[in-house]
Amino acid sequence: MVSGVKFKFDLGNYKVKVNFSKNSLDEEKSALAHIITSWYHQHKRDLPWRRTKNPYHVWLSEIILQQTRVAQGLPYFDRFVATFPTVTDLANADEQDVLRLWQGLGYYSRARNLHKAAKTVTEKYSGRFPETYKELLNLPGVGPYTAAAIGSICFDAPEPVLDGNVYRVIARLFGIDADIANPKSRGAFMDVLYRMIPNTNAGDFNQAMMEFGARVCTPKAPECNQCLVNDSCFAFKYGKQDLLPVKIKKVKVKTRYFHYIVLQVEGGLAMRRRGPSDIWQGLYDFHLVESQESSFDVHSLGLPVAEVSPQIKHILTHRIIKAKFYLIAEQESIIKDLINKWNLEVYSYEQIVNLPKPKLIVDYLQQLDF
Repeated sequence: MVSGVKFKFDLGNYKVKVNFSKNSLDEEKSALAHIITSWYHQHKRDLPWRRTKNPYHVWLSEIILQQTRVAQGLPYFDRFVATFPTVTDLANADEQDVLRLWQGLGYYSRARNLHKAAKTVTEKYSGRFPETYKELLNLPGVGPYTAAAIGSICFDAPEPVLDGNVYRVIARLFGIDADIANPKSRGAFMDVLYRMIPNTNAGDFNQAMMEFGARVCTPKAPECNQCLVNDSCFAFKYGKQDLLPVKIKKVKVKTRYFHYIVLQVEGGLAMRRRGPSDIWQGLYDFHLVESQESSFDVHSLGLPVAEVSPQIKHILTHRIIKAKFYLIAEQESIIKDLINKWNLEVYSYEQIVNLPKPKLIVDYLQQLDF
């Protein structure tokens, strides 16, 4: 950790000058918090969930923005608020409508938990979000980060958030080299944050830390020369921006080979709703044959194949899906037998448009000019 440093920062309308000694590290953390929060007030992006302390809007934005960039998530936020103006409206919706609105965002467990949490808020709390950090943690899909965000922004609870952006800012500022992929490292970062977070306006501090990490202390090519706190930054002083934060754990990526049998009947296609214990739970796709390799002899099924798609590569966080689609469009009697055998349902083209589907299926349907 860097100590005994001096600050002189131009925040626009005023300047901040702070001198620190080795015995004033808590004061240093407090001053850093003040400077970053002041920067946030002047430079924050104008986002709809920042114009309100409505916990429904804040919660919705936090769930959507998990694993999702702001630019991608913003249209989804707007559509959800327009379709379900209140948490009770969301709770009363059919799960398929929720999944369809979520379509394209991925990580569909987020959407299912979103729906479950809305039901909990409506049924247990009469449509009002609980105000304590502990109660917020009991909502489906709400972990420490989301509970802290809602609690601090909406109810001024002094609970710090810790996401990838905040990990990066704290690791670089204070030279913390604990592996952020290891859950045991969380305590070291939280200890620093609890010393930084103010007792009032905790929500501004939390949003400032996240915004600072997203726009200044970025993963690659951080704006160190323009950074307001570079004089106090361990990584900047010792040239370790590319080494911090430390993340040792590597995600093991598995490749899966999907072969979809697409049964076409007059006016529609045969589809099924995916069950639990695998990806895309509750979404609709076609009859699936999964193999250990890309090659697949569809003719071994004795089916008249009208068209075979090129292989489509679809990337998920822990998986790479390589899929082919085999269109079967003749011999109606055979198709009807297979629909029964494979427990499929026939949906009209109009119905399929409104079914919640994985993006892989959407992309294929677009190739069919669907």
